[in-house]
Amino acid sequence: MKKVIFRHQFQALSTLITAVLLLTFCWPEALAENEARSGPKILVVVAHPDDEVAMAATIYRITHDLKGTVDQCVITNGEGGYKYATQAEPIYGLRLTDESVGRANLPRIRKQEMINAGKIIGTNQYFFLDEKDAKFGLDEHEPLDTTWNIARISDKLRELMTKTHYDFVFCLLPTPETHAHHKAATLLALRAVQSLPLPVRPVILACPELTQQQSPEKFSQLNSYAETKVVGSEPTFVFDRKTSFGYNNKLNYKIVVNWVIAEHKSQGANQLLMNVGDSENYWLFAINRPEDRAKCEKLFDSLKEAPAAR
Repeated sequence: MKKVIFRHQFQALSTLITAVLLLTFCWPEALAENEARSGPKILVVVAHPDDEVAMAATIYRITHDLKGTVDQCVITNGEGGYKYATQAEPIYGLRLTDESVGRANLPRIRKQEMINAGKIIGTNQYFFLDEKDAKFGLDEHEPLDTTWNIARISDKLRELMTKTHYDFVFCLLPTPETHAHHKAATLLALRAVQSLPLPVRPVILACPELTQQQSPEKFSQLNSYAETKVVGSEPTFVFDRKTSFGYNNKLNYKIVVNWVIAEHKSQGANQLLMNVGDSENYWLFAINRPEDRAKCEKLFDSLKEAPAAR
């Protein structure tokens, strides 16, 4: 009996010593990691695995220079992008422009492309919701009323925002000419924010999708959707991709955006967007609290400061 008691005491002591050793050697590392990631926490909510390109420079600056954390929630599986995959066919050894082949393989391929791009801009983690990417269109009712499981998406967005307590949510500006999936993703993000108690709501902002067209000079709201109303009609905050850094200030953030575009090889037409756009413009939604503007000003003032030497 004494041997059994002694054995239990010895095991308890061993467990205690192990715990102390783990704290001794791992605690400083954990503290250093927390300190390294002491900046703002951002959730990016988009429809497709390449939509992050529109805000890639801002994300890079936040993760690399402000020591922030950026997670991405992607609603569709990206299968609808098969039509522009011609040049990617020899890379992946698949006839991706054949609809059945493209829809079967692009979800896997585009996820990996996004992860590769995320290594460049510093994405922390991904939440792939794998809703169907049916087709290109402008009518947001297609995904909202027919294709997507809206209840599931809404529950997931609310869960993410509640669990992590993000400071900001970034999404795409829901202009009338924007892809229906982009509009729908933003509407769901806005509604998820609205569903939270005021004290714990993240600030939600939007920037236009990256296209060869200039960013809209004016935007007030998407017709029939009061939640999309913005503060003013012009972008409230701007990040300049031409901000210089590095040796002799020869580098800028347009390089980063080009690298990210290059990773999305299955989406050939997007490669034409390299060097398009000198800034990333953000509109502040009116559903935010009045004091949230000051929070945004602090963030974007930090983004304007000279990048830290690395």
